[in-house]
Amino acid sequence: MKHIGIVAVSTEGAALCYRTICLEGGALLGPHAHPEVSLHNFPLSEYQRLIDRDEWPEAGAMLLESATRLVRAGAQILICPDNTIHQGLDLVRERSPAPWIHIAEEVTREAARRQFKRVGILGTRFLMEGPDPSRLAPARIEYRTPNAGQRERINQIIYDELVRAQFLPKSREYFQQVIRDLASDGCEAVALACTEIPLLIDETSSPLPILDSTRILARAALRAATQ
Repeated sequence: MKHIGIVAVSTEGAALCYRTICLEGGALLGPHAHPEVSLHNFPLSEYQRLIDRDEWPEAGAMLLESATRLVRAGAQILICPDNTIHQGLDLVRERSPAPWIHIAEEVTREAARRQFKRVGILGTRFLMEGPDPSRLAPARIEYRTPNAGQRERINQIIYDELVRAQFLPKSREYFQQVIRDLASDGCEAVALACTEIPLLIDETSSPLPILDSTRILARAALRAATQ
């Protein structure tokens, strides 16, 4: 089995990804079995300072530094359970000391496999308002994002609550209404493109089928490590 390196950015998303690898590894490989996993995490505050300044090359350089440390620890496959920061990763990926599994690419594969034609995107404001909040276009899948007011409120919930492990019923209800609005706009599914959102919304509470970016990434890493 290959050694998985987790380049962590936000705590809760990274923890969910790590937990998924270990628990689903046991289901695949036998009780308590999973690939070797290492994790490195600079403080989220350091990444956020660069994101706020639109300094994506510098954010990418931080990801590469984490990657280098993980490869020194033996990692052979790299993942980053943070959707927003992939805007920085895209600038430096070719310089990586080991191959990356890209979260947006894996979500796109899953959306195509499930034959969705239009997908709603939920994530931070930086992701939803970024130059390309998804990798769906090459797969001929349309996407929609919430309106400006909804994007701002979603961003606030993510940073004030979810990354701090606060999962409030009123926030769940707000997300449910946003998803209903996306359904009214023709969306057949919703991509939870912030790795903390799956801790608030799941298949049982979402008005639309979900694409859980955190677990999709974890499962892709598990497949790559065990092939």
